[in-house]
Amino acid sequence: MTGGNHLPPEIEGWFAGRGWRLRDHQRAMYRAARSGRHALLVADTGAGKTLAGFLPTLADFAPSALAGEPVPDGLHTLYISPLKALAHDVQRNLLTPVEEMGLPLRIETRSGDTPTDRKKRQRSRPPHVLLTTPESLSLLLSYEDSFALFSTLKRVVVDEVHAFATGKRGDLLALCLARLQTIAPAMQRVALSATLADPDAFRRWLAPHDGGDGDLDSVELVQGEKGAPPEVEILLPKDERVPWGGHAAIWAVPQLIDIIARNRTTLVFTNTRFLAEFIFQKLWEANDANLPIGIHHGSLSKEARRKVEGAMARGDLRALVCTASLDLGVDWGDVDCVIQMGAPKGSSRLLQRIGRANHRLDLPSRAILVPGNRFEFLEAMAAKDAVDQGQRDGEGFRPGGLDVLAQHVMACACAAPFDEVELLREVRQCAAYAWVGEEEWRRVLHFVATGGYALEAYDKFRRIVRDPSGTWRLTHPEHAQRHRMNAGIIVDAEMLDVRFRNGRSLGRVEEYFASTLSPGDTFTFAGMALEVEQLRDMELIVRAAKKAAAIPSYMGQRMPLTTHLAGRVQAMLADRAGWARFPDDVREWLEMQDWRSEMPGPGKLLVESFPHEKLHYTVYYTFEGWNANQSLGMLITRRMEERGLQPGGFVANDYSLGVWGLRPVADPAPLLSPDILAHEFVDWVQDSYLLRRAFREVAVISGLVERQHPGKRKTGKQVTFSTDLIYDVLRKYEPDHVLIEAAWADARTRLTDVGRLAGVLERAAGELVHVELDRVSPLAVPVMVMIGRESLPQGSVDDALLMEAEHLAEAAMGPDLPRDPLDPDDEHLPG
Repeated sequence: MTGGNHLPPEIEGWFAGRGWRLRDHQRAMYRAARSGRHALLVADTGAGKTLAGFLPTLADFAPSALAGEPVPDGLHTLYISPLKALAHDVQRNLLTPVEEMGLPLRIETRSGDTPTDRKKRQRSRPPHVLLTTPESLSLLLSYEDSFALFSTLKRVVVDEVHAFATGKRGDLLALCLARLQTIAPAMQRVALSATLADPDAFRRWLAPHDGGDGDLDSVELVQGEKGAPPEVEILLPKDERVPWGGHAAIWAVPQLIDIIARNRTTLVFTNTRFLAEFIFQKLWEANDANLPIGIHHGSLSKEARRKVEGAMARGDLRALVCTASLDLGVDWGDVDCVIQMGAPKGSSRLLQRIGRANHRLDLPSRAILVPGNRFEFLEAMAAKDAVDQGQRDGEGFRPGGLDVLAQHVMACACAAPFDEVELLREVRQCAAYAWVGEEEWRRVLHFVATGGYALEAYDKFRRIVRDPSGTWRLTHPEHAQRHRMNAGIIVDAEMLDVRFRNGRSLGRVEEYFASTLSPGDTFTFAGMALEVEQLRDMELIVRAAKKAAAIPSYMGQRMPLTTHLAGRVQAMLADRAGWARFPDDVREWLEMQDWRSEMPGPGKLLVESFPHEKLHYTVYYTFEGWNANQSLGMLITRRMEERGLQPGGFVANDYSLGVWGLRPVADPAPLLSPDILAHEFVDWVQDSYLLRRAFREVAVISGLVERQHPGKRKTGKQVTFSTDLIYDVLRKYEPDHVLIEAAWADARTRLTDVGRLAGVLERAAGELVHVELDRVSPLAVPVMVMIGRESLPQGSVDDALLMEAEHLAEAAMGPDLPRDPLDPDDEHLPG
């Protein structure tokens, strides 16, 4: 193997032959590898990150480095990708330099789609480079021969680390890295990303820990060369009137067709699968020139996705409508324009998508943002400003999940008996699990061994057993097969049937919507007011209701608005001088709000109350995202019910929460006191379907409930029945069970966004501004027009929504609309 910091001449010559130069960050990554250090590379899309990560591997197999020695056997480099498709793409891109330099390097992929015979052969005769995913790596580590397989490992390259490190897949990968480091102590860790707001946090995640204190100095941070700044513009309607509400932005379809016709290849990103289908349909209806346009999202079959990916690679398509399924890494150099439909929700996500255009460091990536409504216009402006200033955002790290830890413990037991003290020391090498003490460890081991105190009488839950020396082993070899059939982190969402007790079906609703309901709650569905009688299996049992129906937002899983972008939008609202750069109708909308009411700003919570059509409305401008607003709506309506305010329902978007009832809210402060998280929040989560849903996921991930048996797969109903039954037993007999604790952690962070909810309450306690009005305020119009429509697909009601928005806007502005709200000579101005 080669030494020193100089690349082998074969690699230098290959770059020179292509007219390329080695980037500074590529050389820095090579130097870090030669000095034996781990490394994190943060570089723009198109900067050659993947090649930088693999340079040391290519150098080790260069003929001049081998110097006549035999080509080494065994696995040398492991590449971890969040997507199977990305691993295949990287394999294609790596094969070119390997073949052109004549390197004796075998490269293969491994995923759930890999044929069984190849998987078996890869364990006995592994390639030099294996490209895989966190889940497939975890399964490899569960085999008895994993110690021999990984003993030769020199390097692990984690690509697109931002995409999964902060979630449960990141927890699983961190545990796998700790295991690999035990098997191959000299192994180097490398991570790559284009969009990190806090590189040190990711260095901490990547670094092996010692006693819980991460050694950041062991991970070198390499910053990539700066590329050409992206060019971002915001598309406006031709009359420059930004819609009041809606998310589909179908007004833009004729302009989108023109943009597609002017470019070679355009990626049209949407935030939901429904919207992808909807926009694709609208584009086809307007596609008089018959331009070849495709669609790509995660619900399509593997064959359909591969077909469209191939068409894109060949340059056969002029446009591709897609979702987050194409956010990451697929290298199509002919893409010259990216369109973002609707709000981007975060500057890092937007940068990731922008980077799909041109995919070269020296050419600016070009993107067009298409806001669906006025708040989305503000969000698009905020995102554009962040991109122009090079500021990134993203989700923060949280403690590792105990359900993931339990799955990993079982994988280790499948591979070989383990010593509990040594394995705990290994687990603590992960930043996500540095917090695990001996008590938590004992509880996790007890759970994997018996299912917990309430379940230990059942033999089916007895998977591992401890001998007196502290060594744990499987109770039966068949548990290894069952683990490998069921291991994984991704638990598919389910749909729930809505039925009357007599069996008549009304249709299906997303599980997330159902998870917000408890018996006695009412909601509108299929044109009727319905009352929830019971949640059982995967069914919502209802009866007709006479009382007013609460209407929670119903939009399934949604991309969260980042705190960074929310703060920027609030700052823009407070910066009145900056409104001059907005379109006239947006500027006038804000000026009228400023004149009629108040502006929400950083550090304060604006609450408006007003009557409308014989009901009393209160709008809370939180800017904390839909999830937190949804949770807040549930809690506030419960308090309103207790205080006799007769709530009727609520709607939420990313920016505000609108609640209505039969009686006015004279003082919102008591509804927002911090103790709501200590009392009502706990009661609501325990009584709602949220905790059951979270428990089902952690029960599946931890291996307590199996999705597959040899020869068959459980249905969603069967899984839910099993988990509901166990949940009821544990709630009654072992409420401090490790999985109840894990479910609570999920419910608090992911399902209810309690951290951001606490931020709302903190602002309410600090500076709550309550404005009582005699009519709808201009800023309330976007959330008010959602009432009665939030359970309908995005885009399907835009025309009716716009008509109602204009009607509400008239009410908001009033007949005494001033000529210029900021003109001191206008006689309509107060004072």
